[in-house]
Formats: sequence, C-alpha cells, structure tokens
Amino acid sequence: MTHLELALCTGGMILGTFLPRVLPMTILAGRPLPEAARVWLGFVPAAVLAALVAPEIFLVDGRLALNTDNIFLLAALPSILVAWKTGSLFATLAAGMGAAALLRWGAA
Repeated sequence: MTHLELALCTGGMILGTFLPRVLPMTILAGRPLPEAARVWLGFVPAAVLAALVAPEIFLVDGRLALNTDNIFLLAALPSILVAWKTGSLFATLAAGMGAAALLRWGAA
C-alpha cells in the first residue's frame, strides 16, 4: 500500500465515522424531536447495555449455556431482582459481582 493509498484510506475512515455522528446533530439542531422519537430514543441505552451483557451471561465458550453450571447466569438472577427493586446501577453491579464471586468461591 502506497502512502497515497494509506492517506486516502485513513481519510475515508475518518469521514465514515465523523459524518454519521455530526450530520444528525447539525440537521436536527434547534428542532424539537417528535414525541415518538424521544420515547424510542429513551430505550436505546437499555438495549445497548442488554446487547453487551447478554452474550456474557448466556454463552460459555461460544455455546448457549442455560444450566446451573453457568455461574454468570446464576449471578444475573439476584442482579435482576436488585435492579427491579432499587433501580440503582451501583447496587445492581454490586449484587451481580458479589453473587459471581460467591459462586466462583463456592465452586472452587
């Protein structure tokens, strides 16, 4: 790859990541979003978090593990209860990490 090709490739990657982030902000600046769009956008953080966490909970070595040997699945249960009762991210993380640590310690 020549220096020109490398520079063009780098410039293309910069535009490919920069434009999708900047265009919506510049186009929608100063305009109120419709209520349906605001409601829909309110679900995005939870959906992204679920997409990041779900593979770690349900998969072991790349395979679906819905059994009692999966300590992360077992640790998710008290985490869900704490999240439901408190609504606190810190309490949820503490419950999940504590449950996983206890399950690992008990399995050793």
